[in-house]
Amino acid sequence: MTPEAESFYDAVYTCVRLIPYARVTTYGHIAKLIDAPRNSRQVGQALKYLPADQHDDVPWHRVVSSSGKISPRERMEGAREQASILREEGVEVVDVGIDERLEGGGGGKVSLRMYGWFPEVVDLD
Repeated sequence: MTPEAESFYDAVYTCVRLIPYARVTTYGHIAKLIDAPRNSRQVGQALKYLPADQHDDVPWHRVVSSSGKISPRERMEGAREQASILREEGVEVVDVGIDERLEGGGGGKVSLRMYGWFPEVVDLD
């Protein structure tokens, strides 16, 4: 990994650690907060490649799409796990039907109005 990519991933993980319990934000908002507003897909990539030893430290499950949907993954177990963890925190996850391309369907949708966390700035130091 390049030093630039490592720095970006570290900024993503630092910012995601700030999301309060039982709240969610979007990939795009994380990108904005780390001063990379055009890099929401890269935020998703950083979370996709979150090292296993950091899963308990970085609440990856609190980041959803701009519409509040839990993003499908190559394996639907990941989307189901994300929905399950959010529900355990008290976040209402509504089933949104089956995505015909993926066995087992989608992972659900969260109300950003009710559970969203969207500060203008955060302290990443």
